[in-house]
Amino acid sequence: MKNAVIFLGIVLTVYIIYRIYKFQTLDNGLDQLIKNGAVILDVRTEKEFSTGHIPGSRNISLGTIRERYIELDPDKTYITVCSHGLRSVKAESILKERGFKNVYNGGAWSDLMNTIGNSKD
Repeated sequence: MKNAVIFLGIVLTVYIIYRIYKFQTLDNGLDQLIKNGAVILDVRTEKEFSTGHIPGSRNISLGTIRERYIELDPDKTYITVCSHGLRSVKAESILKERGFKNVYNGGAWSDLMNTIGNSKD
């Protein structure tokens, strides 16, 4: 019984964290930023990117962002995405450390793509 309670507590905690993540990333006007010209920066590997991505997004993997950030315009708005939202948080942080002011975490690319698709309706 004790294990079941612990398991349910973990599941509930994960669910609450996911809902907070979804509220803070996907529901905070990212679709409007994209309509206003924000660049979607996909920080997955090239191989991951080739399996599917948001049309028009730019791919610079998290592993190379510290060297390749100079390819980006610091005056533009960027929305970082990856497979689950963890690498995109790190990429957002790295770009902000390097002076980029308008960088937002978009979370998982597939979730953002669904949000963009739903906002067009």
